[in-house]
Amino acid sequence: MLMSPVCVIAKKEIQDSLRNRWVLFISLIFLILSLSVTFAGSAVAGHLALPELNALISSLSTISVFIIPLAAMLVSYDAFVGEDESGTLLLLLSYPITRLQILLGKLLGHSVIMSVTIGFAFGLTGLLLLAFGDYDAAKLLNQFGQFIISSVLLAVAFILFGYIVSLKSAEKAKAVASVLFVWFVFVLIYDLLLLTILVADLAFFNQYIINVLIALNPTDLYRAINLIGTDAGKGSLAILSAVAWGKLALYAVMLLWITLLAFIAEQIFKRRAL
Repeated sequence: MLMSPVCVIAKKEIQDSLRNRWVLFISLIFLILSLSVTFAGSAVAGHLALPELNALISSLSTISVFIIPLAAMLVSYDAFVGEDESGTLLLLLSYPITRLQILLGKLLGHSVIMSVTIGFAFGLTGLLLLAFGDYDAAKLLNQFGQFIISSVLLAVAFILFGYIVSLKSAEKAKAVASVLFVWFVFVLIYDLLLLTILVADLAFFNQYIINVLIALNPTDLYRAINLIGTDAGKGSLAILSAVAWGKLALYAVMLLWITLLAFIAEQIFKRRAL
């Protein structure tokens, strides 16, 4: 099992990312982001102090929702179109392995990369807070644990978006433009429109419609998972934190997104002409 085609392909993707220093680069970005928000975020108020835990998770999720999807798609956008241009995809398909095994191998490898970078950066931040801050250890570990898990799930969803773009693109240059467009639509435009609707407080938008709108975007699901049940949200974010669904339901919808995107990617790959 350890030498199955899926694991071999995953190992190759991890080695490639280590070789071109993607893992180091992404880890440093996440670590600098996390430490800056945690230990220097209060500087804008004219003093330095460790933030309240709920406010910290809210701040980290608000910033991470922009960075994690972009990093995930930049890791995965050339997974197929890049290998197609170099001719290695055709060679790979000449071996006795299925296209699904290739897809799952790449997904496993890229998911491990993103999990390690996210876990290292935010896990180290949590340990530093535990060592130097006056926090309840159980609550801190629980909230940071959920934050890391939800961040990994968000990354996996956008890795799959990257695969879909890669499978639909004929050139790497077009794939880069496409992933930036996907990031712009899901992370900026949709999110901005939803927050505008929440602030506008339109009469015909009830909580059920808001829940559905949140479920239609992985980034808003990610926000809701990390804000639900807290009092850290202000304004429109307060509505996200008061979403009617529980955390398990939000996690289930996020897993549904991942399953759906994986199915779409597999179907596109199956029909892709070489």
